Amino acid sequence: MTARINPQNGQASREREAQAGPPVGPARRGGPVGGGARVRMMMGPGAKARDFRGSMARLFQTLKPYRLAFIIVGIFAIASTVFNIVGPKMLGRATTTLFEGVIAQIAGTGSIDFEAIGEILLTMAVLYLMSSAFGYIQGWVMSGVSARLTYQFRKDISEKLNRLPLSYFDRTSHGDVLSRVTNDVDVVSHTLNQSLTHIVTSTITVLGVLVMMLSISWQMTLVSLFVIPLSLVFTQQVVRRSQKYFVQQQETLGHMNGHVEEMYGGHLEVKAFNGEARSVATFDWFNGALYSSAWKSQFLSGLMMPVMGFIGNLGYVAMAVLGGSLAVRKLITVGDIQAFLQYVRNFTQPIAQLANISNTLQQTAAAAERVFDFLAEPEEVPDPADPVRLTEVAGQVDFDHVRFGYTADKVVIRDFTASIRPGQRIAIVGPTGAGKTTMVKLLMRFYDVQEGAIRVDGHDVREFARGDLRCMFGMVLQDTWLYSGSVMENIRYGRPDATDDEVYAAAQAAHVDHFVHTLPGGYAMELNEEATNVSQGQKQLLTIARAVLADPQILILDEATSSVDTRTEVLIQRAMDRLMHGRTSFIIAHRLSTIRDADLILVMRDGDIVEQGTHAGLLAQGGFYAELYNSQFERAGVA
Repeated sequence: MTARINPQNGQASREREAQAGPPVGPARRGGPVGGGARVRMMMGPGAKARDFRGSMARLFQTLKPYRLAFIIVGIFAIASTVFNIVGPKMLGRATTTLFEGVIAQIAGTGSIDFEAIGEILLTMAVLYLMSSAFGYIQGWVMSGVSARLTYQFRKDISEKLNRLPLSYFDRTSHGDVLSRVTNDVDVVSHTLNQSLTHIVTSTITVLGVLVMMLSISWQMTLVSLFVIPLSLVFTQQVVRRSQKYFVQQQETLGHMNGHVEEMYGGHLEVKAFNGEARSVATFDWFNGALYSSAWKSQFLSGLMMPVMGFIGNLGYVAMAVLGGSLAVRKLITVGDIQAFLQYVRNFTQPIAQLANISNTLQQTAAAAERVFDFLAEPEEVPDPADPVRLTEVAGQVDFDHVRFGYTADKVVIRDFTASIRPGQRIAIVGPTGAGKTTMVKLLMRFYDVQEGAIRVDGHDVREFARGDLRCMFGMVLQDTWLYSGSVMENIRYGRPDATDDEVYAAAQAAHVDHFVHTLPGGYAMELNEEATNVSQGQKQLLTIARAVLADPQILILDEATSSVDTRTEVLIQRAMDRLMHGRTSFIIAHRLSTIRDADLILVMRDGDIVEQGTHAGLLAQGGFYAELYNSQFERAGVA
């Protein structure tokens, strides 16, 4: 079934697509749990409502440092509301004075007291001006609180990102994380800036208007109160039904952002493999699911105002009829009827606002919970309180019966044991999925071993602070990473305090200097966000220059010359030979011809070392290594 939305099929088509799940498309970066499966799991028809009370309690706990600001906002909101409440009563007095003056003038017994009416109107103008001033002040204070909380949320999220283990990003799409930083925080900010003050003003308005209505006529007040049970029943039903759709809306928005970010970042690959149709189909499914949840939540939320207005109008008509009856019997004045009718309108309007705010709070609770869930994610194991600090790194590395799996049921490294002496060149080879790159991640403590230990100069890597441990290593990976900035800044990333001359020397050693001078601007040329204004091979040369500049004690080269031509590969190999001299080096290679001079070759298969030795010795054994080596030449011969 196609995932495109057919406008002729309407809502039913979208709902069928939402139930069917996203179409099969290109692999997502969501890790073991695919994006589509995760969306179906969290947003299926039986999705449960979130913990509204718990989320709001945590949000108010976060707002504790702003107690004084909230007290000020509350006082000014109350003052502004009280001045507004008094207005209709005073206007009723002006109306009564005018009405009595007209009657007296017709009867010839008096005239209209314009002076008294003028004083009342002037007093009302002063009250309304003060109400506006108080409202402006409380809005200004609340905007500041909202901005500071938004800043704090995003600061906390940014710091949290640096403390999360890589396993979190393996199972969570980048767009979903970005959605929590942007969309969810914006929802919370908007609620603080608008809805919280409306809660205060609407509550004070309801109570104040009720007092003023009782002061005019208790009979009319009792009749008007009949609208409240109707309002409460309707509000409860809407809130109960709309809450889960607000949760789905925020979650789906995060997944759609993730898909857009992935497709935009990999648009060359999408075009190269004709993935446009699958990409659009996946986006249409996410968009359809977002449409479905947003339409339902907004529709239910939109029912509040018109239905509450209808209920209010019923009370308004009842008040007009009853007020006219009481006025005929001279139990209340004409001005009191006018004031009471205004109060009835002012009484139902804040109730409708509170009902509408309740829906906003549901959406806020969903957004806040996503933010709090992210901030509560398990972090990396903290660094030891008294970490080991080596004054000089020799480069001895020992793997002692290492066992590791990205998930408990999928073990990647079963029993890895090896001892590397300082200054040795160690090549790690094996088929795809054997665990070669995983060993590097464990060595750098991107992940921690589940059994066994990895030691550097006799110390378990878990005894070092991560920053100190990683300063010992220099890495050149197959997947290059450059950021938006000049060529000079990208090379200097390896050692921020390096001088320009040191950067030039590292560039020359890595054979970068020549091609940089062919670029417009040379070392000052700005790389764009995706670094697409240089070739893939040039990007890899820049990362090698970065490693040269860092001058580490231990090197990790993960197929470091995979994207360069044969001539450049020879030059880079010479530069790497100079760089590796006297340093412990780990070389992960798929092209076995590049590791002939390694001091020790570790052959991995299914997470275990099946062979180890020199290139010549392993070929002489005629085992798995020899099979891998000969198969490459066979493929080359076929080609």
